[in-house]
Amino acid sequence: MGSRRIVAGTHVLLAALHIYWATGATWPAPDERSLSRAVLGIQVSFAPQVVLPLAALHLLLAFAVLRSDRSAAARVVVAGLAAGLATRAALGLVWIFTSAGTAFFWLNLLLYTPACIALCVADIRLLRTRWLKAAAVAGPVAVVTVVAMAAYAYQPGEQVYPAAQAAFVG
Repeated sequence: MGSRRIVAGTHVLLAALHIYWATGATWPAPDERSLSRAVLGIQVSFAPQVVLPLAALHLLLAFAVLRSDRSAAARVVVAGLAAGLATRAALGLVWIFTSAGTAFFWLNLLLYTPACIALCVADIRLLRTRWLKAAAVAGPVAVVTVVAMAAYAYQPGEQVYPAAQAAFVG
């Protein structure tokens, strides 16, 4: 039960952080743009209509984690959570090679990806079925690996857009 409480507590903490951001506060960054770039690596809104549903999701996940020893539906939610964390961890490993030097790079390297790996491992330990444990990790990691390999191998050709072509003709 101890690991369930730790994982659930982590989700409650993340929900509280999202609720805090919904108030317009930007800690630990000086402004919303900096917060967005540090947390996500891109600029997006941290408006209440964006972060409050995420807070609700974290609370739902915390409840599912606590109930996963008694409910098959909760175990399926936890398996989905583990799959999501495995996907984020795999993407985090890919991003280590693509965004060097930014705040997001260092936070991803030292905090986000290790935290996702630790939470994924903790969630996997809560699942009872071996095939569910394997599927929750192997599927997302395989998909991210294939997509990353394809992205690195892809070499786009020169694109000519109709509007640009018309400008050169006329």
